[in-house]
Amino acid sequence: MPNNDHLLNSHLLSTRFLPGCQPHTHRPILVFVHGFLGSTDDWCNVTDELTDYPRLLLDLPGHGLSAHVTCSGFEEASSLLGMAIQRALDEYQIDPVTPVCLIGYSLGARLLMYRLTMDHPETWCTNPILGLVIEGGNFGLQSHDERQQRLMADQVWARRFQNEKIAEVLADWYQQPVFSSLNHEQRQLLIVKRSVNLGNKLSAMLDSTSLGRQPYLLDKVQQLSFDSGHTPLFISGANDTKFTALARLSGLNHHVVPHAGHNVHKEHPKAFTSALLKYINTPN
Repeated sequence: MPNNDHLLNSHLLSTRFLPGCQPHTHRPILVFVHGFLGSTDDWCNVTDELTDYPRLLLDLPGHGLSAHVTCSGFEEASSLLGMAIQRALDEYQIDPVTPVCLIGYSLGARLLMYRLTMDHPETWCTNPILGLVIEGGNFGLQSHDERQQRLMADQVWARRFQNEKIAEVLADWYQQPVFSSLNHEQRQLLIVKRSVNLGNKLSAMLDSTSLGRQPYLLDKVQQLSFDSGHTPLFISGANDTKFTALARLSGLNHHVVPHAGHNVHKEHPKAFTSALLKYINTPN
């Protein structure tokens, strides 16, 4: 994969831009945002299927080539994401009429939902937004007690990432129910891959972006519509019963990928890509 990463200063997120094979068309630019523990590399099996489209990938604070970037909370994390998208569109000289499709997995999806619902897109992205694809993103918790319980649980994990060997923490992390579709070999591969991360950086990001710090976003996400005629799409794996149920109850446009768990784009990249292309080319 070509490496066009740029870090302009210590407060900016790393971006990777992959131009499409047909650079003079107005195909939408596809913006991919990974989840907790991930990096831009997580999307390679999907982006390799989308060479006709320009693709922009970002490393979140504390991750990948943005490991040096810190944030103090959910608002700042999502603001950094919005600024990085606009900076990249400017830096790579993307035509301002080129539409942008935002694709986020888990934490990445949560940050995109927050940014889109807290501020009008025109305030942080001069290009038109074509749509939003949510993969395994939680809309938030509705009660104060639920949010407090989740924050305390995440802070336990954060302390472990801060103080313990990262491989040992990850071995327990991937035993959580949301990862139940993984077999032993898949878990071990993830532990090895994610162990390159820095525990103290993960600790800070997990605390800052805990689901317990996120407002409940579903009502506002349901109201999102874009000039293209699209409304948000939720993609879930059939074996991910929790998020498939959340998506069905949400009333959003929903695509279920058979035989997939929480991380559809990793487990079944071709099926994920097919759903994404159908969404891009077929307004709701």
